[in-house]
Amino acid sequence: MDFTLLRFEWVLIGIIVVLLVGKLTDIDKKPYFIPLINLLLVVNILLGFVPMPHGEAFGNFFRTNSLIAFEKNILNIALLLISVMGNEWLKKTTVQAEHYILLLTSMLGIFLMLSSTHILPFYLGLEMSTIPLAALANFEMSSQKSSEAGIKLILSSAFSTAIMLFGISLLYGVSGSLYFNDLANAMQSQPLHLAAFIFFISGVFFKMSVVPFHLWTADVYEGAPTAVTNYLASISKAAIVFVLFNVLFKIFGHLQEGWTLIVSLLAILSMTIGNLFALRQENIKRLLAFSSISQVGYILVAYIGFSPHSLGAVFYFIIVYLLSNITAFGVVSIVESTTGRVTLDAYKGLYHRFPTYALFMAIALFSLAGIPPTAGFFGKLFLLTAGIQPMYYWVLVVAAINLILSLYNYLRIVRIMFIENGENRIESISTNRLILVTMATCVLLILAFSFFPQVYQWGIAWYGFVR
Repeated sequence: MDFTLLRFEWVLIGIIVVLLVGKLTDIDKKPYFIPLINLLLVVNILLGFVPMPHGEAFGNFFRTNSLIAFEKNILNIALLLISVMGNEWLKKTTVQAEHYILLLTSMLGIFLMLSSTHILPFYLGLEMSTIPLAALANFEMSSQKSSEAGIKLILSSAFSTAIMLFGISLLYGVSGSLYFNDLANAMQSQPLHLAAFIFFISGVFFKMSVVPFHLWTADVYEGAPTAVTNYLASISKAAIVFVLFNVLFKIFGHLQEGWTLIVSLLAILSMTIGNLFALRQENIKRLLAFSSISQVGYILVAYIGFSPHSLGAVFYFIIVYLLSNITAFGVVSIVESTTGRVTLDAYKGLYHRFPTYALFMAIALFSLAGIPPTAGFFGKLFLLTAGIQPMYYWVLVVAAINLILSLYNYLRIVRIMFIENGENRIESISTNRLILVTMATCVLLILAFSFFPQVYQWGIAWYGFVR
């Protein structure tokens, strides 16, 4: 077996071991600890782009190819961005090493899940990526909301896991195997097969916060530290979107006629409920939580198309979504660390006092809303065009209506920052050059990707790996 096939996993394990050994010497108390971690994450990214062989390992339980390597590289870059954005919060904690150990363990689970060709390692990766997040959500021990977030996440995750395990048992019962290829060959449009699909996919939809599996999302996003919320809303969600494409097209491709209607209805529910509930939010983390639910609805629209264009659209949108979401939560983290508030009134007059942060936030929100010239416009356009099916034009009509509705949610924040000037406005704000440079890079990429459609073409070219 060629152990270089597990290069991404070995690097993460190496960093985790360094942190565990370093914890014995209180390395996280040193002033150079956070820069050291960020440097290791940069090395992790660079090693990820070194050419590597493709193949399978561990009795065909594990595989890697260009598509999987690209997904892992994207998530590695996003992890570095989130780490930099959370620097100010991390400096105030006394458990910095534990934070990164849990974060990297979650990433290790995601990588295992992405490379799985068998249900059991897939399930183990899913749980490995989720359980550390419950601990991270409960990282602020003095905060009741943080403890509540951790409890809600672990209990909701346990419930969804039970449903998924029941689905896995049905899958084994109808096929006699848990390898993806065997399952794909065994799936038929029969009641028991459809029941197995519904129970199994419900667990995946829970991780994505698809309605009606979304009830944990807003409370966990609000209670968790903002750096953890950024990871939950960005990397965790992007990874599950990648996985869902593989699951739907690889394992359940023969049931496409059955699951297309289900996905269409869930897409409509997610878009509509996410936007409607966002209308009444005064907490910006809760607002962005419901925003992420609506974004999942738009992503599901692309799956209806069941074509190479669907994968291209999803890949393009996920990259833009990661940049936009990480930037938005980066500004939220800065404002929260300065004022201690995450309510919308904390952003009153932000442009008049700190125009740079206000502009960064506005561009990120414009991208999430799909307003040109940001790349979010083309991301939404690709998703909707990829989902064109004669029988499902009504889904596109509902998606278009929700796009208009979502404008109010995002532009409300922009109006507060640029027009309102309340009594409790921010008078001073900490300026971290590294965070500013990172945000500026994300914003430039959001604008530049409007003129860089190659990622969309790459997704179409990689469609063969999924099929």
